[in-house]
Amino acid sequence: MLPNNGDNGADKGAIIESSGRLWTIGAIHGDVGHLCAMHDALAGRIELDDRLVYLGDFLGHGSEIIKTIDELLHFRATFLARPPFVHPDNFICLRGQQEEVWQKLLQLQFAVNPVEVLEWAFAHGADATLRAYGGDPDMAIACARGGPVALTRWAGEMRDAMRAHPGHMALMSSLRRSVWTDDGGLLFVNAGIDPEKPVARQSDAFWWGNTKFDRIDAPYAGFRTVVRGLDPVRRGFAMTPWTLTVDGGCGAGGHLMAVCLAPDGQILDRLDR
Repeated sequence: MLPNNGDNGADKGAIIESSGRLWTIGAIHGDVGHLCAMHDALAGRIELDDRLVYLGDFLGHGSEIIKTIDELLHFRATFLARPPFVHPDNFICLRGQQEEVWQKLLQLQFAVNPVEVLEWAFAHGADATLRAYGGDPDMAIACARGGPVALTRWAGEMRDAMRAHPGHMALMSSLRRSVWTDDGGLLFVNAGIDPEKPVARQSDAFWWGNTKFDRIDAPYAGFRTVVRGLDPVRRGFAMTPWTLTVDGGCGAGGHLMAVCLAPDGQILDRLDR
């Protein structure tokens, strides 16, 4: 059970079994080369009962976002197809900053200040995702200035462009805000949490509460370890008695990082590709 966090129904999180090993993979940011290299390495290390948690940020920044998502979907299909039956919950992907921003852009017609939202999103890497699906940042700005009708048409075209790539929209719909082990030991998030709030009340803190992540100086809500896949200021791998950051700077000149954890949070293996 989720320890001492109140009602988690609004969290859209997931529970994963604590038995066996758990591989967690940091932010990718559209770098398909590093992702393919990581999958090649994982293929030789994954054991039958292992579980995988991708910590978000597949989109944004990189130049090969479509190929990145295709590779992720292909590896998922291969992982789940291993005999005997592998439960789909053994392969979980979190919603990262980039996926959250992209989802907001697909609903931009409802924004109060759409031009400001677009400019902020593009300054944080979403222009790469837009271009990957055939969009043009200048055209998006023009539609935002043109009013709700133009924006609604633009957002519909972007959704159609995403649907043209099999599995991409379904992946976006399946992303989780957080995931925790069924024994309440490990909590996995994208970029951070607000330690003063329970999991069910984190809201945007999973993506934008990273400054408070550094202040965690005791077990959060009964969890032994909080694991994240993105440090927005890119300080790399970091570990404290209560937290773990699995971010090698992929998509920003760094590498992709994966860590294999025991149920108690002990690091059993680490890959950098």
